[in-house]
Amino acid sequence: MKFDVVIVGGGLVGASLALALKDSGLKIALVEFRPVPPLPADESWDSRVYAISPGSAAFLQNLGVWDALDQERVTPVYNMAVFGDDNAARLDFSAYNIGVPELAFIVENRQLQHAVWKGLKCRENPIKVFCPAQCSMMLRAESHAELHLDDGTVVQTGLIVGADGVNSWVREQAGIEVARHSYQQMGVVANFDATRPHNNVAHQWFRRDGVLALLPMPGRLVSMVWSTREELAQTMLALPEKELCERVVRASQHVLGEMRLVTRPAAFPLNFVHVKKLAQPHLALIGDAAHGIHPLAGQGVNLGLRDAQELASVIRSRGLQSDCGDYLLLRRYERARKEDILAMELVTDSLQKLFTHTHPTLIRLRNLGLEITNRLPLIKDRLMQQALS
Repeated sequence: MKFDVVIVGGGLVGASLALALKDSGLKIALVEFRPVPPLPADESWDSRVYAISPGSAAFLQNLGVWDALDQERVTPVYNMAVFGDDNAARLDFSAYNIGVPELAFIVENRQLQHAVWKGLKCRENPIKVFCPAQCSMMLRAESHAELHLDDGTVVQTGLIVGADGVNSWVREQAGIEVARHSYQQMGVVANFDATRPHNNVAHQWFRRDGVLALLPMPGRLVSMVWSTREELAQTMLALPEKELCERVVRASQHVLGEMRLVTRPAAFPLNFVHVKKLAQPHLALIGDAAHGIHPLAGQGVNLGLRDAQELASVIRSRGLQSDCGDYLLLRRYERARKEDILAMELVTDSLQKLFTHTHPTLIRLRNLGLEITNRLPLIKDRLMQQALS
């Protein structure tokens, strides 16, 4: 079978790219190993959530994904309060102050996955979906590339897009070098029902044992993301419900009152991954296959969606170039994404290192930095404009 573009990886970023190209006149295929499970009938909550930026929401809306979400489960963030580890330093962000309706939207992972796959499975959709299917071999010639699937299917294409996660098989097969290190931390996630309203405020504490965030969800629900040392993460996973709630209440300085656990905690390892090249002839990387950052800024998925949006734009505006895998074409994508990715890698990695350092002088300086930034509207506005895209 022959296609113009084959996307490996059907997560949010890979599936969004497929939808962004569905009416381009190109033959598109998507390969995904795991079928997306249906939404649970009991209306339970997903402990994994994303903070979707307004720019990403607009992109998803153009794809028909945003309107397919259950809007009663989408929570806008109007304000954000960031606290230092000295019980005094604070940094506040307000949508009203910068003239936008909201700073972000909190959406469950499985709600987004269901909505994007609903678009892929609709009858009018011309995209060929191989699922469940696993790649067994990748070959590239001067004029095209080939993917061999484990059921014996051979797919020929002008462009292979790796959207297959932080441990990307496509990236490995292409021999693309990565620089990576473990943060020796895990991200612990869970949902709680609080006794005080969150008022659509996202709270974040830079603590000496990690970074704790409480993100607003419908009603008085909040989603916790606590990035902390591996041993503390394992301790939290093993705690009885009451003790876990008490620990979160203390760590969050009782800002939302008492809490009741809604979803059992889960955890995932945190790593920094810098990918040296995003493109080769007949190959491009997007999403977590192209970068891996600390979740303290909540920007990982937005970074990936901007990859998908840019690559789709480059392919659509290729003019008379018939080969979507032409290296000069793909270099346009790589150059367009380089600055954004490097800036986010630098900011998140530097903040993680700064707030895990125990030197007394650095502790004073980092908290002073929060206070100074909070008093400088121009700097705050610049930070927020970057996060809104």
